[in-house]
Amino acid sequence: MKIRIATRVSQLALLQSEWVKAQLIKQVPGVDVEMVGIKTQGDKLLDKKLNKIGGKGLFVKELEEAIYAGKADIAVHSCKDIPMELPQHMVIAAIFNRIDPRDAFVSNQYTALGDLKQGATIGTSSLRRQAQLAALRPDLNFKMLRGNLITRLEKLDSGEFDAIVLAVAGLQRLGLASRISQYLEPEVLLPAVGQGALAIECLNESKIKSLIMQLNEPLVAACVNAERAMNYCLKGSCQVPVAGFAQVSAEILYLRGLVATPDGRQLLRAEQRGLISDGEKIGTAVGQELLGLGADKILRSLAE
Repeated sequence: MKIRIATRVSQLALLQSEWVKAQLIKQVPGVDVEMVGIKTQGDKLLDKKLNKIGGKGLFVKELEEAIYAGKADIAVHSCKDIPMELPQHMVIAAIFNRIDPRDAFVSNQYTALGDLKQGATIGTSSLRRQAQLAALRPDLNFKMLRGNLITRLEKLDSGEFDAIVLAVAGLQRLGLASRISQYLEPEVLLPAVGQGALAIECLNESKIKSLIMQLNEPLVAACVNAERAMNYCLKGSCQVPVAGFAQVSAEILYLRGLVATPDGRQLLRAEQRGLISDGEKIGTAVGQELLGLGADKILRSLAE
């Protein structure tokens, strides 16, 4: 059996795909796994804000096209990059390997967010992060930060920013957790939907779908699917500051959701608890509660 993995060519994406390759080889002795590296539009257009050029879907579109064209069998994604609506005939066959979902405050001068000087410059490409940080520190200046994780760290080291905010998971996977100055708890900075988890996408009718499904981790999938259900209800994307994070404890799933204006002046929050098996219903309920609080007005104003 041969399985071709479509992957972005960044160091982190390749590392994640290599991890999946190792799992497949372990699961199916003798399987031939080939990497199909693709430089996506999201990786090429580094001088523009993601919300202005189509959102994080730009990181997955070409990978999906490779599968449609028969050049690859599966695609490995960071869950947070996957749009809420998948192309026809595509399916997320497995969600797994969720490591630390938090955001990281990274600085060469300051040990914590609260230590930043008045008017400090923060690097981030995320409206979600910008909105929540602006609510905490209205005095901060936000500057666009694009590129792969290594490039972002290099820009910090060159003195372009006083601090930057990155996903903890990416730093951990690349062995760079020592760069983290402060772990930002969900109570401070609610993570992105799916942050920290990986997913495998393939054609729904693919012959290897059942094999890929064996990598699925039910509790991780329950949490991410609840978060995605909330985001689907909101029709959220990286074009609007939306955050969602679910946790499981003692058979109960707890989901927190947030919608904000980019300037952080309005932060709408909602949360629900329920059975793990009702995760997607909980996600929809949180989305509807946020809409009832006025999230629809924020979403409409940002779409204009």
